[in-house]
Amino acid sequence: MGRAFMDVVDKLIVLGSGAKFDKCASSPTLPKSRVRRTSSSHPLVGPWIYPAALPDGGCMNLLKILYANICVHDCGYCAFSHFTRARRAKFSPEELAGLFMELHRDGYVEGLFLSSGVCGDSDSTMNEMIEAVRIIREKYGFSGYVHLKVLPGASYSTVREAVRLADRVSVNLEAPSSARLHELSSTKDFGADLLRRMKWISELGKRELLPSGHTTQFVVGGGGASDLEILRTVSWLYRKLGIRRAYYSAFTPIKGTRFESKPRTPKVRERRLYQADWLLRDYGFKLEEIVFGDDENLPFDVDPKLAFALNNPSLYPIDINEATYEELLRVPGIGPKLARKIISLREREGKVRSIRVLAELGVPLKRTGAFISISGERQLRLSDACKKEIKVV
Repeated sequence: MGRAFMDVVDKLIVLGSGAKFDKCASSPTLPKSRVRRTSSSHPLVGPWIYPAALPDGGCMNLLKILYANICVHDCGYCAFSHFTRARRAKFSPEELAGLFMELHRDGYVEGLFLSSGVCGDSDSTMNEMIEAVRIIREKYGFSGYVHLKVLPGASYSTVREAVRLADRVSVNLEAPSSARLHELSSTKDFGADLLRRMKWISELGKRELLPSGHTTQFVVGGGGASDLEILRTVSWLYRKLGIRRAYYSAFTPIKGTRFESKPRTPKVRERRLYQADWLLRDYGFKLEEIVFGDDENLPFDVDPKLAFALNNPSLYPIDINEATYEELLRVPGIGPKLARKIISLREREGKVRSIRVLAELGVPLKRTGAFISISGERQLRLSDACKKEIKVV
C-alpha cells in the first residue's frame, strides 16, 4: 500500500471514530435484524459505517465522519475542544470524496454524514466540506443521501450552498438558550452563531430542495438546563422553524476536557426526552400536557405518555370503538401504527368486538388495558393493574 493511502486510512481512523459524538438517529443501536453487515477485512471498514434507521423500518449504511477534528471553540464537554490534547487530523476535499466513493462503489455505504470542527474560521472549513460534497455529486455523479453539518457562524452564501447540495443539514444548538450555552462554551453566540443559521435554513428549505429537512442536537447534562427548558425550545423549533428532528445526547465526561469531573447523565434521561419529543412531534401533545417533576425534569420511573394518563384519570378509559385517531394516540402503548390499524379494522369490520382482536393487532394489553374500554366496557381498572406492568422504564 502506498504512503498516501496509509495517510488517508490514518485520518479515517481518527476522524471516523471522532464522529460518534454527532447524532443522526434516536437510538445508538438498531436491532440486529435491521443492521446490514459489513466485512471487517476491508481496510476502510470500521465503526464509522453507521446503520441509520429509515422511516419504513429498514436501515441505510452511512459513512459518518468528521472533516476535521481541529477546532477553535472551547466547549467544555467536547473531546476536540481547542484546549484538549486530542490527536488532530484533517482531510482534503479530494481525499474525503475519494474515500467515500470507494466505500460506496464497494457496497459498504449508501450515504454520507459529514460534520467537522471549526479550523480557523467557519467559512473556510465549510467551503472545504462543501467542495468535498460537490466532488461527490458533480465529479462522481453520486445522487444519494448526504447530511451536512452547518458550522457556527457560517455565512449566508455558504449555508445556501450547503442546502443546495445536501439532502439534510443540521445546526447543533447544544443548549436551549443563550445563558445555558454560555455554561458549555464561551466562544459561541446562541443567537448570532446558531439560531440565525437555523432561521436561514428554514427559509431556504421552503424555497429550495431540502428533501430530508433540517435538524438539531442538544447535550443533556453538563450544564444546568432542565428537560422543561430543552423541550420548550424544541417545541418552538418545531412550530416556528419547522425542524424535522431534534436529537439528544446524554453527557458523558471525557478525560482531558474541562468537564471531565462532572457526573455522567443517566441514559434514561436521554430516553425520556426522546419519548416526550415524540409526543410533541408525532402524537399531537402540547408542551403544557407533558408532566415534569419539581425539578422541571421528566420522571425516570414512568414514560411521559403514561405520566400524562396517570395525571388525567378523568380522560380515561378511551373507548376503542368511538375514539378518533388523535384520541387513540393518548392511550399508553398505542402509537400511530397501532392507531391506524385499529381504525382500519373498525372501517372493515364495523367495530372491535373483543380484547382478543386487539391482541391480534399487536396492542400491548398489559400497558393499555387500564386505559381503554370496548363499546363502553372497561377492560381493566387502574387500581387493579400491577404497577410493574404499567411503569415501563
